[in-house]
Amino acid sequence: MAAFGSASALYFKSSLSLPSSFFPASCSEGVCKATMSSSSSMFQAIPMSLHKLQTSGLVEKLETGNGFKISNFTNPVADGRLNSNILSCPDPVVAAKLYAVMEAITDRVEMHRNVGEQRDNWNRLLLTSLNAITLGAATMAGLAAAATTSASITALKMSSMLLYLAATGMSVVMNKLQPSQLAEEQRNAARLFQQLRCQLQSKLSRGDLNNNQVGEAMERVLALDKAYPLPLLGSMIEKFPSTVEPATWWPPQTQVHKHKETNTKLSGNGWSRELEEEMREIVGVLKRKDLQEYLSLSQKALKVNKILAVSGPLLTLVGAIGSAFVGSCSGAWPAMVGVVAGSMASIVNALEHGGQVGMVFEMYRNNAGFFKLIEETIESNVNLRDVLKRENGEVFEIKVALQLGRSLTELEQLAASNSSSSNGREELREFASKLF
Repeated sequence: MAAFGSASALYFKSSLSLPSSFFPASCSEGVCKATMSSSSSMFQAIPMSLHKLQTSGLVEKLETGNGFKISNFTNPVADGRLNSNILSCPDPVVAAKLYAVMEAITDRVEMHRNVGEQRDNWNRLLLTSLNAITLGAATMAGLAAAATTSASITALKMSSMLLYLAATGMSVVMNKLQPSQLAEEQRNAARLFQQLRCQLQSKLSRGDLNNNQVGEAMERVLALDKAYPLPLLGSMIEKFPSTVEPATWWPPQTQVHKHKETNTKLSGNGWSRELEEEMREIVGVLKRKDLQEYLSLSQKALKVNKILAVSGPLLTLVGAIGSAFVGSCSGAWPAMVGVVAGSMASIVNALEHGGQVGMVFEMYRNNAGFFKLIEETIESNVNLRDVLKRENGEVFEIKVALQLGRSLTELEQLAASNSSSSNGREELREFASKLF
Protein backbone atom coordinates (compact mmCIF):
# COMPACT_ATOMS: atom_id res chain seq x y z
CA MET A 1 0.00 0.00 0.00
CA ALA A 2 2.90 2.30 0.78
CA ALA A 3 4.48 1.59 -2.57
CA PHE A 4 1.20 2.30 -4.33
CA GLY A 5 0.83 5.55 -2.45
CA SER A 6 4.38 6.70 -3.31
CA ALA A 7 3.93 5.81 -6.94
CA SER A 8 0.59 7.65 -7.06
CA ALA A 9 2.11 10.75 -5.53
CA LEU A 10 5.08 10.68 -7.90
CA TYR A 11 2.81 10.13 -10.87
CA PHE A 12 0.54 13.00 -9.73
CA LYS A 13 3.52 15.38 -9.40
CA SER A 14 5.04 14.36 -12.70
CA SER A 15 1.72 14.80 -14.50
CA LEU A 16 1.51 18.40 -13.34
CA SER A 17 4.73 19.20 -15.19
CA LEU A 18 3.57 17.74 -18.48
CA PRO A 19 2.71 20.17 -21.26
CA SER A 20 -0.52 19.86 -23.18
CA SER A 21 1.23 18.17 -26.14
CA PHE A 22 2.69 15.46 -23.90
CA PHE A 23 6.29 15.99 -25.10
CA PRO A 24 9.15 14.99 -22.77
CA ALA A 25 9.85 17.53 -20.06
CA SER A 26 12.61 18.04 -17.51
CA CYS A 27 12.77 19.70 -14.10
CA SER A 28 15.66 21.72 -12.65
CA GLU A 29 15.79 20.01 -9.24
CA GLY A 30 15.28 16.49 -10.45
CA VAL A 31 14.95 14.57 -13.63
CA CYS A 32 11.44 13.96 -14.77
CA LYS A 33 11.03 12.05 -17.95
CA ALA A 34 7.82 10.85 -19.50
CA THR A 35 7.37 9.09 -22.75
CA MET A 36 4.25 8.15 -24.56
CA SER A 37 4.11 4.99 -26.54
CA SER A 38 1.96 5.29 -29.61
CA SER A 39 1.37 1.59 -29.81
CA SER A 40 0.36 0.94 -26.21
CA SER A 41 -0.96 4.45 -25.32
CA MET A 42 0.56 4.10 -21.82
CA PHE A 43 2.76 6.35 -19.77
CA GLN A 44 5.96 5.10 -18.27
CA ALA A 45 7.19 7.08 -15.27
CA ILE A 46 10.90 7.10 -14.55
CA PRO A 47 11.86 7.49 -10.87
CA MET A 48 12.69 11.06 -9.88
CA SER A 49 14.22 12.73 -6.87
CA LEU A 50 12.85 15.96 -5.41
CA HIS A 51 15.13 16.99 -2.53
CA LYS A 52 13.38 20.16 -1.45
CA LEU A 53 9.75 19.11 -1.92
CA GLN A 54 8.40 17.45 1.22
CA THR A 55 5.69 14.91 0.45
CA SER A 56 5.90 12.68 3.45
CA GLY A 57 2.95 14.33 5.20
CA LEU A 58 0.78 13.98 2.13
CA VAL A 59 1.81 10.33 1.67
CA GLU A 60 1.14 9.57 5.31
CA LYS A 61 -2.34 11.04 5.10
CA LEU A 62 -3.01 9.01 2.01
CA GLU A 63 -1.70 5.90 3.72
CA THR A 64 -3.68 6.31 6.90
CA GLY A 65 -6.81 7.49 5.11
CA ASN A 66 -7.44 10.23 7.70
CA GLY A 67 -6.73 13.20 5.44
CA PHE A 68 -8.98 15.42 3.36
CA LYS A 69 -12.05 15.20 5.53
CA ILE A 70 -14.97 17.20 4.18
CA SER A 71 -15.62 18.73 7.56
CA ASN A 72 -12.25 20.48 7.48
CA PHE A 73 -13.28 22.50 4.41
CA THR A 74 -16.77 23.56 5.51
CA ASN A 75 -17.56 27.07 6.67
CA PRO A 76 -19.88 27.07 9.69
CA VAL A 77 -21.14 30.59 8.86
CA ALA A 78 -21.98 29.60 5.30
CA ASP A 79 -23.61 26.41 6.56
CA GLY A 80 -25.76 28.44 8.94
CA ARG A 81 -26.88 30.78 6.18
CA LEU A 82 -27.66 27.85 3.91
CA ASN A 83 -29.70 26.15 6.59
CA SER A 84 -31.58 29.35 7.38
CA ASN A 85 -32.36 29.87 3.69
CA ILE A 86 -33.63 26.31 3.45
CA LEU A 87 -35.81 26.78 6.52
CA SER A 88 -37.13 30.15 5.31
CA CYS A 89 -38.20 28.80 1.91
CA PRO A 90 -41.90 29.65 1.53
CA ASP A 91 -44.58 27.05 1.19
CA PRO A 92 -44.97 26.47 -2.58
CA VAL A 93 -48.75 26.31 -2.29
CA VAL A 94 -48.92 29.65 -0.45
CA ALA A 95 -46.51 31.20 -2.95
CA ALA A 96 -48.64 29.90 -5.83
CA LYS A 97 -51.74 31.48 -4.25
CA LEU A 98 -50.01 34.83 -3.89
CA TYR A 99 -48.80 34.67 -7.48
CA ALA A 100 -52.39 34.02 -8.57
CA VAL A 101 -53.51 37.11 -6.64
CA MET A 102 -50.71 39.14 -8.24
CA GLU A 103 -51.80 38.03 -11.72
CA ALA A 104 -55.34 39.22 -10.99
CA ILE A 105 -53.97 42.52 -9.67
CA THR A 106 -51.85 43.03 -12.80
CA ASP A 107 -54.94 42.49 -14.95
CA ARG A 108 -56.91 45.00 -12.90
CA VAL A 109 -54.16 47.60 -13.21
CA GLU A 110 -54.35 47.35 -16.99
CA MET A 111 -58.16 47.47 -16.99
CA HIS A 112 -58.34 50.55 -14.79
CA ARG A 113 -55.71 52.34 -16.86
CA ASN A 114 -57.59 51.64 -20.09
CA VAL A 115 -60.94 52.65 -18.65
CA GLY A 116 -59.40 55.80 -17.13
CA GLU A 117 -58.02 56.88 -20.50
CA GLN A 118 -61.36 56.14 -22.14
CA ARG A 119 -63.32 58.24 -19.65
CA ASP A 120 -60.85 61.08 -19.89
CA ASN A 121 -61.49 61.06 -23.65
CA TRP A 122 -65.21 61.11 -22.91
CA ASN A 123 -64.81 64.27 -20.90
CA ARG A 124 -62.89 66.04 -23.67
CA LEU A 125 -65.09 64.92 -26.56
CA LEU A 126 -68.38 65.53 -24.77
CA LEU A 127 -67.28 68.98 -23.59
CA THR A 128 -66.21 69.97 -27.10
CA SER A 129 -69.46 68.68 -28.61
CA LEU A 130 -71.59 70.29 -25.92
CA ASN A 131 -70.03 73.73 -26.32
CA ALA A 132 -70.20 73.48 -30.13
CA ILE A 133 -73.92 72.62 -29.99
CA THR A 134 -74.65 75.37 -27.45
CA LEU A 135 -72.81 78.07 -29.39
CA GLY A 136 -74.43 76.88 -32.61
CA ALA A 137 -77.87 77.20 -31.02
CA ALA A 138 -77.07 80.71 -29.77
CA THR A 139 -75.85 81.74 -33.22
CA MET A 140 -79.03 80.46 -34.88
CA ALA A 141 -81.15 82.33 -32.34
CA GLY A 142 -79.33 85.53 -33.25
CA LEU A 143 -79.71 84.88 -36.99
CA ALA A 144 -83.42 84.16 -36.54
CA ALA A 145 -83.86 87.60 -34.97
CA ALA A 146 -82.12 89.21 -37.97
CA ALA A 147 -84.04 87.23 -40.61
CA THR A 148 -86.72 89.02 -42.63
CA THR A 149 -88.89 86.22 -44.00
CA SER A 150 -91.12 84.08 -41.82
CA ALA A 151 -89.77 80.85 -43.32
CA SER A 152 -86.21 81.73 -42.40
CA ILE A 153 -87.24 82.78 -38.92
CA THR A 154 -89.17 79.53 -38.34
CA ALA A 155 -86.34 77.34 -39.65
CA LEU A 156 -83.65 79.08 -37.63
CA LYS A 157 -85.53 79.23 -34.35
CA MET A 158 -86.63 75.59 -34.65
CA SER A 159 -83.06 74.56 -35.28
CA SER A 160 -81.94 76.64 -32.31
CA MET A 161 -84.58 75.04 -30.09
CA LEU A 162 -83.59 71.52 -31.11
CA LEU A 163 -79.92 72.23 -30.51
CA TYR A 164 -80.63 73.76 -27.12
CA LEU A 165 -82.76 70.75 -26.09
CA ALA A 166 -80.01 68.38 -27.23
CA ALA A 167 -77.46 70.40 -25.28
CA THR A 168 -79.71 70.25 -22.23
CA GLY A 169 -79.93 66.46 -22.39
CA MET A 170 -76.19 66.08 -22.93
CA SER A 171 -75.46 68.44 -20.08
CA VAL A 172 -77.72 66.49 -17.71
CA VAL A 173 -76.00 63.22 -18.61
CA MET A 174 -72.51 64.69 -18.26
CA ASN A 175 -73.32 66.28 -14.93
CA LYS A 176 -74.77 63.01 -13.67
CA LEU A 177 -71.73 60.93 -14.71
CA GLN A 178 -68.97 63.51 -14.16
CA PRO A 179 -66.44 61.99 -16.64
CA SER A 180 -63.50 63.87 -15.11
CA GLN A 181 -64.29 62.37 -11.71
CA LEU A 182 -64.69 58.93 -13.28
CA ALA A 183 -61.24 59.23 -14.86
CA GLU A 184 -59.71 60.28 -11.53
CA GLU A 185 -61.28 57.27 -9.83
CA GLN A 186 -59.70 54.90 -12.34
CA ARG A 187 -56.31 56.59 -12.04
CA ASN A 188 -56.41 56.18 -8.27
CA ALA A 189 -57.49 52.55 -8.60
CA ALA A 190 -54.62 51.75 -10.98
CA ARG A 191 -52.11 53.39 -8.64
CA LEU A 192 -53.42 51.58 -5.54
CA PHE A 193 -53.52 48.20 -7.28
CA GLN A 194 -49.95 48.75 -8.43
CA GLN A 195 -48.98 49.62 -4.84
CA LEU A 196 -50.59 46.43 -3.57
CA ARG A 197 -48.77 44.39 -6.19
CA CYS A 198 -45.41 45.85 -5.11
CA GLN A 199 -46.16 45.00 -1.48
CA LEU A 200 -46.96 41.39 -2.35
CA GLN A 201 -43.84 41.16 -4.46
CA SER A 202 -41.67 42.32 -1.56
CA LYS A 203 -43.31 39.72 0.73
CA LEU A 204 -42.54 37.00 -1.80
CA SER A 205 -38.93 38.14 -2.03
CA ARG A 206 -38.57 37.98 1.78
CA GLY A 207 -40.11 34.53 1.92
CA ASP A 208 -42.12 34.95 5.16
CA LEU A 209 -45.48 33.77 3.84
CA ASN A 210 -48.56 32.20 5.37
CA ASN A 211 -52.19 31.58 4.47
CA ASN A 212 -53.35 34.62 6.44
CA GLN A 213 -51.46 36.88 4.03
CA VAL A 214 -53.27 35.28 1.10
CA GLY A 215 -56.65 36.00 2.69
CA GLU A 216 -55.61 39.53 3.55
CA ALA A 217 -54.46 40.18 -0.02
CA MET A 218 -57.77 38.95 -1.42
CA GLU A 219 -59.71 41.15 1.00
CA ARG A 220 -57.70 44.18 -0.10
CA VAL A 221 -58.35 43.39 -3.76
CA LEU A 222 -62.09 43.10 -3.16
CA ALA A 223 -62.10 46.31 -1.10
CA LEU A 224 -60.45 48.16 -3.99
CA ASP A 225 -63.00 46.70 -6.42
CA LYS A 226 -65.77 48.04 -4.22
CA ALA A 227 -64.18 51.45 -3.72
CA TYR A 228 -63.46 52.02 -7.43
CA PRO A 229 -66.00 50.07 -9.52
CA LEU A 230 -65.54 49.69 -13.26
CA PRO A 231 -69.21 49.66 -14.41
CA LEU A 232 -71.25 52.84 -14.64
CA LEU A 233 -74.71 51.46 -13.96
CA GLY A 234 -75.68 50.03 -10.62
CA SER A 235 -72.43 50.37 -8.70
CA MET A 236 -71.21 53.82 -9.69
CA ILE A 237 -70.03 56.05 -6.86
CA GLU A 238 -72.49 58.81 -5.97
CA LYS A 239 -71.16 62.01 -7.50
CA PHE A 240 -73.20 64.37 -5.29
CA PRO A 241 -73.37 62.75 -1.83
CA SER A 242 -75.33 64.38 0.97
CA THR A 243 -72.36 64.05 3.34
CA VAL A 244 -68.69 63.98 2.41
CA GLU A 245 -66.72 61.04 3.76
CA PRO A 246 -63.07 60.12 3.15
CA ALA A 247 -62.51 57.55 0.44
CA THR A 248 -62.04 54.05 1.86
CA TRP A 249 -60.22 51.47 -0.25
CA TRP A 250 -59.00 49.08 2.47
CA PRO A 251 -60.87 46.36 4.38
CA PRO A 252 -62.12 47.26 7.86
CA GLN A 253 -59.41 46.63 10.41
CA THR A 254 -60.05 44.77 13.62
CA GLN A 255 -60.70 47.07 16.51
CA VAL A 256 -58.00 46.85 19.17
CA HIS A 257 -58.80 48.38 22.53
CA LYS A 258 -56.28 50.87 23.80
CA HIS A 259 -54.06 49.32 26.43
CA LYS A 260 -53.13 50.94 29.69
CA GLU A 261 -49.70 52.43 29.33
CA THR A 262 -48.76 51.87 32.98
CA ASN A 263 -49.28 48.12 32.75
CA THR A 264 -47.59 47.64 29.41
CA LYS A 265 -43.93 47.12 28.91
CA LEU A 266 -42.66 48.68 25.70
CA SER A 267 -39.36 47.16 24.71
CA GLY A 268 -38.11 45.21 21.74
CA ASN A 269 -39.11 45.02 18.11
CA GLY A 270 -37.92 48.60 17.61
CA TRP A 271 -40.58 50.11 19.90
CA SER A 272 -40.13 52.36 22.91
CA ARG A 273 -42.30 54.59 25.05
CA GLU A 274 -41.03 57.68 23.25
CA LEU A 275 -41.84 56.25 19.80
CA GLU A 276 -45.35 55.32 20.87
CA GLU A 277 -45.99 58.81 22.23
CA GLU A 278 -44.60 60.28 19.03
CA MET A 279 -47.01 58.19 16.94
CA ARG A 280 -49.95 59.25 19.11
CA GLU A 281 -49.06 62.90 18.62
CA ILE A 282 -48.88 62.37 14.85
CA VAL A 283 -52.37 60.86 14.90
CA GLY A 284 -53.63 63.91 16.79
CA VAL A 285 -52.21 66.27 14.17
CA LEU A 286 -53.68 64.22 11.34
CA LYS A 287 -57.15 64.28 12.90
CA ARG A 288 -57.22 67.96 13.76
CA LYS A 289 -55.41 69.46 10.79
CA ASP A 290 -54.92 67.38 7.64
CA LEU A 291 -58.08 65.26 7.68
CA GLN A 292 -60.39 68.15 8.59
CA GLU A 293 -58.75 70.46 6.05
CA TYR A 294 -59.28 68.11 3.13
CA LEU A 295 -62.81 67.24 4.19
CA SER A 296 -63.55 70.98 4.23
CA LEU A 297 -62.01 71.41 0.79
CA SER A 298 -64.05 68.45 -0.48
CA GLN A 299 -67.26 70.06 0.75
CA LYS A 300 -66.40 73.34 -0.96
CA ALA A 301 -65.59 71.62 -4.23
CA LEU A 302 -68.83 69.65 -4.00
CA LYS A 303 -70.89 72.83 -3.49
CA VAL A 304 -69.30 74.51 -6.48
CA ASN A 305 -69.86 71.43 -8.59
CA LYS A 306 -73.53 71.26 -7.59
CA ILE A 307 -74.09 74.89 -8.54
CA LEU A 308 -72.43 74.44 -11.92
CA ALA A 309 -74.22 71.15 -12.57
CA VAL A 310 -77.62 72.80 -12.05
CA SER A 311 -76.75 76.03 -13.88
CA GLY A 312 -75.62 74.44 -17.15
CA PRO A 313 -78.84 72.58 -18.11
CA LEU A 314 -80.96 75.40 -16.72
CA LEU A 315 -79.28 77.99 -18.95
CA THR A 316 -79.61 75.85 -22.07
CA LEU A 317 -83.29 75.29 -21.28
CA VAL A 318 -83.80 79.04 -20.89
CA GLY A 319 -82.03 79.53 -24.21
CA ALA A 320 -84.42 77.06 -25.85
CA ILE A 321 -87.43 78.95 -24.45
CA GLY A 322 -86.02 82.27 -25.67
CA SER A 323 -85.42 80.86 -29.16
CA ALA A 324 -89.03 79.61 -29.31
CA PHE A 325 -90.36 83.17 -28.95
CA VAL A 326 -88.07 84.76 -31.53
CA GLY A 327 -90.25 86.42 -34.16
CA SER A 328 -93.45 85.74 -32.22
CA CYS A 329 -93.19 88.54 -29.69
CA SER A 330 -92.40 92.16 -30.22
CA GLY A 331 -89.10 93.38 -28.93
CA ALA A 332 -85.60 91.98 -28.84
CA TRP A 333 -85.80 90.16 -25.52
CA PRO A 334 -86.43 86.63 -26.98
CA ALA A 335 -83.34 86.82 -29.15
CA MET A 336 -81.33 88.35 -26.33
CA VAL A 337 -82.38 85.59 -23.94
CA GLY A 338 -81.54 82.90 -26.49
CA VAL A 339 -78.10 84.29 -27.30
CA VAL A 340 -77.04 85.31 -23.78
CA ALA A 341 -78.26 82.08 -22.16
CA GLY A 342 -76.33 80.02 -24.69
CA SER A 343 -73.15 82.00 -24.11
CA MET A 344 -73.43 81.68 -20.34
CA ALA A 345 -74.15 77.94 -20.63
CA SER A 346 -70.93 77.50 -22.61
CA ILE A 347 -68.99 79.33 -19.92
CA VAL A 348 -70.53 77.20 -17.16
CA ASN A 349 -69.78 73.97 -19.02
CA ALA A 350 -66.21 75.04 -19.63
CA LEU A 351 -65.74 75.84 -15.94
CA GLU A 352 -67.32 72.60 -14.72
CA HIS A 353 -65.93 70.04 -17.14
CA GLY A 354 -62.97 71.92 -18.58
CA GLY A 355 -61.86 72.86 -15.07
CA GLN A 356 -62.63 69.27 -13.96
CA VAL A 357 -64.31 70.28 -10.73
CA GLY A 358 -65.47 66.69 -10.21
CA MET A 359 -61.87 65.50 -10.44
CA VAL A 360 -60.84 68.08 -7.85
CA PHE A 361 -63.55 66.85 -5.48
CA GLU A 362 -62.42 63.24 -5.93
CA MET A 363 -58.80 64.21 -5.39
CA TYR A 364 -59.60 65.96 -2.10
CA ARG A 365 -61.73 63.01 -0.99
CA ASN A 366 -58.91 60.57 -1.73
CA ASN A 367 -56.41 62.73 0.12
CA ALA A 368 -58.68 62.63 3.17
CA GLY A 369 -58.84 58.85 2.81
CA PHE A 370 -55.04 58.70 2.63
CA PHE A 371 -54.73 60.47 5.99
CA LYS A 372 -57.49 58.29 7.43
CA LEU A 373 -55.55 55.18 6.41
CA ILE A 374 -52.36 56.45 8.07
CA GLU A 375 -54.33 57.23 11.22
CA GLU A 376 -55.90 53.75 11.39
CA THR A 377 -52.58 52.05 10.63
CA ILE A 378 -50.82 53.90 13.45
CA GLU A 379 -53.62 53.21 15.93
CA SER A 380 -53.79 49.51 15.03
CA ASN A 381 -50.08 49.17 15.77
CA VAL A 382 -49.90 51.35 18.87
CA ASN A 383 -52.94 49.78 20.54
CA LEU A 384 -51.53 46.25 20.40
CA ARG A 385 -50.36 45.04 23.80
CA ASP A 386 -47.70 42.67 22.53
CA VAL A 387 -45.00 44.69 20.78
CA LEU A 388 -43.76 41.55 19.06
CA LYS A 389 -47.04 41.38 17.11
CA ARG A 390 -46.58 44.93 15.85
CA GLU A 391 -44.65 45.96 12.81
CA ASN A 392 -41.02 46.78 13.61
CA GLY A 393 -41.00 50.22 15.23
CA GLU A 394 -38.01 51.62 13.36
CA VAL A 395 -39.31 50.46 9.99
CA PHE A 396 -42.80 51.73 10.81
CA GLU A 397 -41.45 55.16 11.75
CA ILE A 398 -39.61 55.42 8.43
CA LYS A 399 -42.78 54.47 6.53
CA VAL A 400 -44.87 57.11 8.31
CA ALA A 401 -42.22 59.77 7.78
CA LEU A 402 -41.99 59.06 4.05
CA GLN A 403 -45.78 58.97 3.65
CA LEU A 404 -45.96 62.42 5.22
CA GLY A 405 -43.01 63.75 3.22
CA ARG A 406 -40.83 64.31 6.27
CA SER A 407 -37.51 63.15 7.62
CA LEU A 408 -37.26 61.36 10.95
CA THR A 409 -36.00 64.53 12.63
CA GLU A 410 -38.89 66.58 11.23
CA LEU A 411 -41.34 63.92 12.39
CA GLU A 412 -39.99 64.11 15.92
CA GLN A 413 -40.12 67.90 15.84
CA LEU A 414 -43.74 67.81 14.68
CA ALA A 415 -44.69 65.50 17.55
CA ALA A 416 -42.87 67.71 20.05
CA SER A 417 -44.55 70.85 18.69
CA ASN A 418 -47.98 69.26 18.92
CA SER A 419 -47.32 68.13 22.49
CA SER A 420 -46.14 71.58 23.57
CA SER A 421 -49.06 73.31 21.83
CA SER A 422 -51.53 71.00 23.56
CA ASN A 423 -50.06 71.75 26.96
CA GLY A 424 -49.82 75.49 26.34
CA ARG A 425 -53.23 75.70 24.66
CA GLU A 426 -51.72 77.15 21.51
CA GLU A 427 -53.04 76.15 18.13
CA LEU A 428 -50.62 74.25 15.92
CA ARG A 429 -50.61 75.82 12.46
CA GLU A 430 -48.37 73.26 10.83
CA PHE A 431 -49.88 70.32 8.96
CA ALA A 432 -48.58 66.80 9.34
CA SER A 433 -48.13 66.19 5.63
CA LYS A 434 -45.77 68.09 3.38
CA LEU A 435 -46.85 66.22 0.26
CA PHE A 436 -50.37 67.64 -0.14
